[in-house]
Amino acid sequence: MERGVDASRLPARLAAAPISWGVCEVPGWGRQLPPERVLAEMADLGITATELGPQGWLPRDGARDRAVLDRYELRLAGGFVPVVVHEPDLAATRADTARAAAQLAAAGADVFVAALVADAAWSAPPDLDDAGWERAGEHLRALADLVAPEGLDLVLHPHVGTLVETAEQVDRALAHTDVPWCFDTGHLLIGGVDPAAFVREHAARIGHVHLKDVDARLAEDVRDGARSLVNATQAGLFRPLGDGDAGIDAVLRLLEQSGYERWLVLEQDIAITGSEPPAGGGPALDVQRSIEFLSTRAPRREVFHT
Repeated sequence: MERGVDASRLPARLAAAPISWGVCEVPGWGRQLPPERVLAEMADLGITATELGPQGWLPRDGARDRAVLDRYELRLAGGFVPVVVHEPDLAATRADTARAAAQLAAAGADVFVAALVADAAWSAPPDLDDAGWERAGEHLRALADLVAPEGLDLVLHPHVGTLVETAEQVDRALAHTDVPWCFDTGHLLIGGVDPAAFVREHAARIGHVHLKDVDARLAEDVRDGARSLVNATQAGLFRPLGDGDAGIDAVLRLLEQSGYERWLVLEQDIAITGSEPPAGGGPALDVQRSIEFLSTRAPRREVFHT
């Protein structure tokens, strides 16, 4: 390995995500590095799988996506898809979901990561009452049933700026949905949820994992509205694994004890402003630090689901 990472020590279910290189689905996030650079640096680091990134970053065609990934010996773990499920009419979301699912399936993915947004522009999300949450849960189940014939498991992703952001919203979503969850350590902590406690209490709901570490002080700024997510990210909100306050060591132990056997997706969100960072530097160096952390601490039990 060029960077000195022993790939044999990494979990076979470890995946990367373009967000660690600043490539993000949130509108107005920042500079989007080209796929050729990001995928090549993933491969150089010993990564063998990735998530898709925002629509349009790779071709909007699953077969072409797979061909691109094949050039870097990467497979596709899944894709992050914003969906609108709180409105009475689900028709447009069903159509968008069907298209995204077909693309992900053709590209070889097995996870459809759903974020519950207010609209395509990520406007401020509404505060749902019980009836609104009940409808959202029913619609989310309908989408899960829609993508299942494509061989995809739909998981619910808590995320800043969506309907599932705060600790209260996480509790209400847990109560009103029956789909598995994308356990995102960073976004849960930003919302006021202890990641380790989530595993202890809801391990049976976890169907996918996004591993992030965060600075608790900056997370509190986001939670209190003192900083936007982008501003906090630029200030260093997301840290290499083990350098932040998300308790990643405890999380990994609890995931192993729970028997979790699916993807571990390494995400260290950055937002790039100004010029493109030097090739092989910047994002790749921080990702390497997280990989080195995981090489000795991640669960060793890996089972590929077909």
